[in-house]
Amino acid sequence: MATRIRLQRFGKKNQPFYHIVIADGRAPRDGRFIEKIGTYNTMTHPSDIKIDFERALYWVECGASPSDTVRSILKREGVYLMKHLKGGVAKGAFTELEAERKFKAWQDEKEAKLNNLKKENAEKIRAENKKRLENELKVKEVIASKVAAKYAKINAEAAKAAAEAAEAEAEAETEAAAATEVVVEEVEATATTEEPAAEETQVNEEKSTGEVVAETNENSDQVAE
Repeated sequence: MATRIRLQRFGKKNQPFYHIVIADGRAPRDGRFIEKIGTYNTMTHPSDIKIDFERALYWVECGASPSDTVRSILKREGVYLMKHLKGGVAKGAFTELEAERKFKAWQDEKEAKLNNLKKENAEKIRAENKKRLENELKVKEVIASKVAAKYAKINAEAAKAAAEAAEAEAEAETEAAAATEVVVEEVEATATTEEPAAEETQVNEEKSTGEVVAETNENSDQVAE
């Protein structure tokens, strides 16, 4: 039986999540499998890999053929390195203790690189978040300044309209006061003109009465004679 080590896709659209499975090479890609030996999540950075190291090593030693992606995963996890070291021990190139020491040194180096990568990613994400917040603050400041300018313009126009209305009202009051003064002056002038005329009429009336009385007396004297 041609045994394959390959990925079986799970997860939602645009959010893939894979199982690392041992399957018959003749079986459908997402069909039945013999054994699940791990998971592979590509949505994280670096990718999150969980694998049963002993079972993966067992199937590699049994001659299972991995896909290209799974081969890279197994190399990253040190499965092929352990296979090579065990082969060296079997050939007598070095002892099992030396093989374990070499594998431990490789693991420590890999962990250090992985930690550095995670640290760099965290710093990068922190810098991106800081830059994004700064850009958001700038946008908010621009919007706030535009809103303030808009309301300042509205307030200025309202103040101008109020000033113009007050000025118009003051002018109307001034014109009304001036018109009132003119009417008062005309009334006073009319009253001043009418008073002499009334006095003259009274004098004329008194004069006419005196003349009538004189004529009456003169006629009376003539009759008496």
